[in-house]
Formats: sequence, structure tokens, C-alpha cells
Amino acid sequence: MTIAVFSDIHANLPALEAVFEEIDRHNPDMIFCLGDLVGYAPWPNEVAAMIRQRRIPTIAGNYDEGVGLGSDDCGCAYTTDEDRERGALSIAFTNAVVTDRTRRYLRSLPRHLRLDLGSRACRSAMLMVHGSPRRINEYLFDDRPDASLLRMMEAAGADVMLFGHTHKPFHRVLEYERDGAIRYRHAINVGSVGKPKDGDPRACFALLRWEDDLIGRERTALEVEFVRVAYDVERAARAVEQSPLPDAFAGMLRRGR
Repeated sequence: MTIAVFSDIHANLPALEAVFEEIDRHNPDMIFCLGDLVGYAPWPNEVAAMIRQRRIPTIAGNYDEGVGLGSDDCGCAYTTDEDRERGALSIAFTNAVVTDRTRRYLRSLPRHLRLDLGSRACRSAMLMVHGSPRRINEYLFDDRPDASLLRMMEAAGADVMLFGHTHKPFHRVLEYERDGAIRYRHAINVGSVGKPKDGDPRACFALLRWEDDLIGRERTALEVEFVRVAYDVERAARAVEQSPLPDAFAGMLRRGR
């Protein structure tokens, strides 16, 4: 079984087009999107339409929730006045250009998706969220202690947790003990298609592969590959600069942070 999972497109159509070309090349069994389709770039309607056309199961990100409700608050954790001012311009622009159809679609998206994997005798639960199971806009960075992630996943009943929001990919295999045996959970941030923040401007998505139902019982039963995809960053950056959006967003695309 192979699934492709992507997140945080943020209205970057050239990045999404390139990612879909690469996903199609891998021909996964299923494709999922973890939200934040809109914001920061000038193609919110086109991105939403492309995902909707492909009938990809999709959950809401915090930005989708804000725009879906017509709010001026995207739920973003801006740390400086300058960032807050830019953020206000971004959500005002997005609210002004999204169509009624796009807004209805964003408003209809669920917050979580869950898959049951494996046989009845050896079943694993895969939970897909945007930020965390607790909050749509909670940041789970790669320095989160194992114990914290394990508690969160235990409370959510998840053996595999897929999430985005930080725009920084990572995969943590979490070891714990149950009934005297070693078990494993997987916490996977799938990165960002349209606004990477890890210093690599290429789009990112995750491929997950497994061949049996031992995800929770064998450390290497689940293979996670982060696929980086080159796209026309300059096309996206120039489109930002030619729009009412802050030019600083173009520089972020070029730098990948």
C-alpha cells in the first residue's frame, strides 16, 4: 500500500501543479490533503478547484477555516508586528478574491480524517490532522519530546499521526511498551507544498508505504519518504509581487523560509 499526503499549499498553483505531476508518477493507492489550501499567494480558487476536481479527501487547515467563515483571523501565530500586518493583508486579500463556491468548500472541510489499517487481529489507526488532534493551529515541531507526542497520540487513539502546519517535514518513530511488548507509533509532519520553511524552496509531500499489518509492532514496517519537487518558484514569486500581497512573501518563496 502506498499513500501520498500533502499539506499547506497556500494558494501556490505552480507548486501544486508540479506536486501532482510527481504524485501521478508514483501512482499511489490513495492521496490525502491536510489543509491550508489558501493564503499568501494569488491562486486560492484555482488551488481549491484542482483539489476538488481530483476528489482528494481533504481536511481544513486554520487558514481554510478562517476564510471559510469569512473571518479576518487565520489563527496564525505571528510573532512580530510586521508579521501581523502582513498577515492581515494576506487574509484580507484572500477573503476579497475567493468565490462563494470556494468559501463554501473550505467551510465544508472536516478537521480530522481517520483510517483503520491492517487486519482485525493487528489493526493500526492512522489519524490525519492539520496542527494537532487538540487544536487546528497547534505547532508540532521536530523538537517536541517523545513523551508529549506519545501522550497526544494515545489520547487520540492514533498509531500513525499525519500533520502539517509548521511547513517543516519530519518523521519520528516513537517507542513504548504495552503488555510487556515493545510497540511503535509514528508522528509524521508532511511539510509544505507551497510555502516551505526549512530552507529548501522546493515543494514537499510525503509518500507512505507498507506491505503488511505490523505498523505498530515492527519499527521499520512503515516507510516514509519526503519527496522534494522543483517548480517554477519565480512564476509564483512574480505573481505575488504583481498582486496586492506583500512583496516579502515572494522573498520567502525564493528562500524557502
